[in-house]
Amino acid sequence: MCTPWALWSHSIPLAIGAVLLLIGLPAVFSTPGDRPGGDAPVAVPGIVTILLVVLHLVAAAASAWALWGTWIAATVTVLCLVVPFTELPRWRALLSAALEGPGIRGRTRRRPV
Repeated sequence: MCTPWALWSHSIPLAIGAVLLLIGLPAVFSTPGDRPGGDAPVAVPGIVTILLVVLHLVAAAASAWALWGTWIAATVTVLCLVVPFTELPRWRALLSAALEGPGIRGRTRRRPV
């Protein structure tokens, strides 16, 4: 969440917009069955969830270089480059969910009682 900090000195509305974008979008949009805590109000295909993760990683790496010293920014960038490899099983499940139907990994979406 260093993106708002990096933008604050340039534009306060832009920093607030970054918060709304980086926190608000994943809170409103998600792939059904992806989160154990429950689904967001608006269901989207798995590719949208993947793109939101990539957006977070790009924002984190770019903001780190704008805000912090070389060593910290390089460390953040390396971590951001490692995350896609650790996310591969989840991303495969998200992409295959579109082919299998509702929910991921064969789970169906639960309806509220």
